Amino acid sequence: MQAAANCPHDSSDSVQRYSGEALGERPRLVVLGSCKVGNFVKSTPLLRGLKERWPDATVDFLGSSVTADFETACPWIDWRLSWDDPDADAGLALQQHLAQRTAAAGTVDLAINLDGFNPLTQVLTTWLRPRYVAGGALTPNLRRELPWGDLPQQRFLADPDWDSAAFLERYGEVFTSNYIAELFCQLAFITTNYEAIELPSVDPGFPVPDVLIHCTTARAAKIWSFSHWRQVVEACGARGISVGLVGSPPAAQRADYHSEGGEESLLANTALIDLRGRTSLIQLAGACRQAAAVVSVDAGPMHIAAAVGTPTLAIVGNDAAGVGASPIRLWLPRLSVLQRTESAFSCSACADNRYRNDACLIEGHPCMAGVEPEQVMRWLAAVPGLRERWLN
Repeated sequence: MQAAANCPHDSSDSVQRYSGEALGERPRLVVLGSCKVGNFVKSTPLLRGLKERWPDATVDFLGSSVTADFETACPWIDWRLSWDDPDADAGLALQQHLAQRTAAAGTVDLAINLDGFNPLTQVLTTWLRPRYVAGGALTPNLRRELPWGDLPQQRFLADPDWDSAAFLERYGEVFTSNYIAELFCQLAFITTNYEAIELPSVDPGFPVPDVLIHCTTARAAKIWSFSHWRQVVEACGARGISVGLVGSPPAAQRADYHSEGGEESLLANTALIDLRGRTSLIQLAGACRQAAAVVSVDAGPMHIAAAVGTPTLAIVGNDAAGVGASPIRLWLPRLSVLQRTESAFSCSACADNRYRNDACLIEGHPCMAGVEPEQVMRWLAAVPGLRERWLN
């Protein structure tokens, strides 16, 4: 989508970085999200915290068509709009919708951009003409980025490595963790239980297998071998434990998520049940809620499953110290229902590259290969809803 050329600002306008100022009893707040499922899930503590601080606030959410059903059902969002429409005329339509909303709801007191390095959300934040800004934004003339500010809650955005242990050392006077849900809250000077995630769900409309698995991700460096997945599915089948495969429709899985025929091979050679493309995200949350367990690579379904309270195993190529293919300090859910694998191979290549690489940088993908199927089977054997059948 292309942004509209006209900007509602003139050179005399100004915008201020938010530093925790009082906004009155009924402020209008606008939160800008991203098109990533995990990003929305991790934004829910902030949304809840905004309503805790300002119970009578109006909270608008500029989000994604990907997570629209979650956004619509979220009890802390009063109005929402997707910014990621790919239509060529969508920029102008979006600007018109925002102008109409401002005419109805009033001036934006605080805009919080949770996708602050996205040029489009930076422009949108400036279009809103807020009194205060948290997160990425442009100057009123759209010519440069708005300076980050001097407070830790502002200047951490300019830090190049949020996932590192050194990051916490630099900001430990304010932050207690690298966890993205805390960073979102700190950005808006919100104090709440950032580890508590609440996500709506609805019944999927079909019988849910005992175990749900999700094998693919947009970043190939996080893919686990399909031969390993086959061993897990066969071990479940041998014990009468049904397994369902969730994900996007098959064509999208192949085109966008590195399935590359691996899922089709699993479906052809095991008793795996194909559920790809059969649910919306909110229905997927319902399916995860009903399952006894969910096993997933580092991707959206992992975040959803943990958020609805289902025992969840995240298959990540990270060693015991947390070093590996995924930025787990930043993104891994801090929930008791979630555990992760530990790779026998220690590799910092992805971290050194700040996780900007799509494919593995080391021949043989050793960090993910270092997660043996037996590790997943041991975890499944300990899940309360599966333990008796697994051991018998």
